[in-house]
Amino acid sequence: MARDGTVYACQSCGAVQSRWSGQCPACGAWNTLVEELTSRPPGALKPSKASVRGRGLAFEGLEDATPAPPRIITGVEEFDRVCGGGVVPGSAILLGGDPGVGKSTLLLQVAACAARRGVRCAYISGEEAVEQVRGRAQRMGLADAQVKLAAETSLRTILDGLKAEPFDLVVIDSIQTLWSDAHEAGPGSVTQVRAAAGELVRLAKKRGLAVVLVGHVTKEGAIAGPRVVEHMVDAVFAFEGERGYPFRILRGAKNRFGATDEIGVFEMNDTGLAEVKNPSALFLNTSGERAAGAAVFAGIEGSRPVLVEIQALVAPSAYGTPRRAVVGWDSGRLAMVLAVLEARCGLGFGDRDVYLNVAGGLRITEPAADLAAAAALASSAFDVALPQDCVVFGEISLSGEVRSVSRMDARLKEAAKLGFRRALGPADVEAAGGINFTGASRLADAVRRISEGAWN
Repeated sequence: MARDGTVYACQSCGAVQSRWSGQCPACGAWNTLVEELTSRPPGALKPSKASVRGRGLAFEGLEDATPAPPRIITGVEEFDRVCGGGVVPGSAILLGGDPGVGKSTLLLQVAACAARRGVRCAYISGEEAVEQVRGRAQRMGLADAQVKLAAETSLRTILDGLKAEPFDLVVIDSIQTLWSDAHEAGPGSVTQVRAAAGELVRLAKKRGLAVVLVGHVTKEGAIAGPRVVEHMVDAVFAFEGERGYPFRILRGAKNRFGATDEIGVFEMNDTGLAEVKNPSALFLNTSGERAAGAAVFAGIEGSRPVLVEIQALVAPSAYGTPRRAVVGWDSGRLAMVLAVLEARCGLGFGDRDVYLNVAGGLRITEPAADLAAAAALASSAFDVALPQDCVVFGEISLSGEVRSVSRMDARLKEAAKLGFRRALGPADVEAAGGINFTGASRLADAVRRISEGAWN
């Protein structure tokens, strides 16, 4: 019989402890240690010196690299864009997202479109029956695609099935539902998730098939399970979407075969996810005059320029402590911009509520949005609207300086393509595409222009 031992694995970081405690010593999370059983065959011998020594390490030069195999073009252009131009054979992709955001819908659409292009695809679901997946495909108009479906949670059965038939692209929905009979922990535990991901990644590398793993997320938005899974896979994508908005953003957080922070934009409708070719036109409201407190930010998401409207509202506070609410931007960044406006520009927000919103449900992480947020706040504070055909971008330092940002020419060209004729940004920018550019070296200069309506 095998000698069984008990360990306690943290479900947040994957650290293993010999005894239970309320708080994980490794990551500090509370109530995450779960009991798991480990076994070792009795009388196991130490490996011999020959087996430990191995066969030796063979080195190769950089110039002897073999040509990379052609990428798998799925036919969903926004998905291929985030992958870096298509899915690489032998790669493993981890896709995470909130419940109900559309992860299964996206991957079923990707598999069906790829199958129509002659790619041998398999869709293995551990959460739904085959009839449920087939019904979704019929509603999306994808029932004619030659995708092999299966409903299975046993890792051994899945591996045997993938070895028996040749596939190019395999979708596993989801990694938390798989279990291996080699481990006695329950499905979704750190041990099972790590073991299942490791076996699937090894199979992908050995047989040259692309594997897409769906991962659950925690209430904080991080992918559930040990972080070692994110290190094992070649790419980590996040599928984002605000409730109440039909827009979905596929964002790349890690990609060994392409650029990170690339995004793909989709719109959810009755028949699935529709690709959005021009996100700037989607996130902008071009009807009517622009109200006070709104500024159009010319940003860069991955390799594409995106224009989005930033809305601000500064109102008298009805309570002793003024409120600070922000949606789609970093709250710490908002506090910094407010402090610079107060210290360097003379604006007072101590007795007023401040609300900031990024229209359309898009989340902005670029420092170049500092000046656009400051312009929206100043516009609301002065109750003076910015010109309808003006875009704003630039980074703000704590000294009140407006600093240059990357790819400024691409931002201006995208703005000119959508009909914008003015821009406010760093002083060392050369106008492009017929844009009438207004440069500001200090934030106080930009605030003064907004309050006076002084535009070139």
